[in-house]
Amino acid sequence: MRRRVTRAAASGRPEGDTLTSFASDIRPLFREKDVESMSQSFDLSDYDDVSDNAQAILAALADGKMPCDGPWPKSKVDLFRQWVNEGQPR
Repeated sequence: MRRRVTRAAASGRPEGDTLTSFASDIRPLFREKDVESMSQSFDLSDYDDVSDNAQAILAALADGKMPCDGPWPKSKVDLFRQWVNEGQPR
C-alpha cells in the first residue's frame, strides 16, 4: 500500500499543519472596496487573477502602495507572502 504524502509533509511542515489557502486565508484579506478599486488591473476576488499577479501584488503590498487607502499591517503582508512561498494553494 502506498503512503499518501500530504501537502504539509511535502512542504517539510509537521503533520497536521496546513498550508494557507486562497479561499480561507487570502481572499478574506481583500475588502470589496479593494476588489472594486483594482478591477481594471485584476480581480482580487478571483484565484486565477490573484495567482497570476501574485508577485506584483506582493510587491505593492510590501511597498505600502496597496491598498490605496493605506498599507496593510505587516502580519497581513506576511500571510500573503507565505501563501506565495507555498505555491499559492487554492
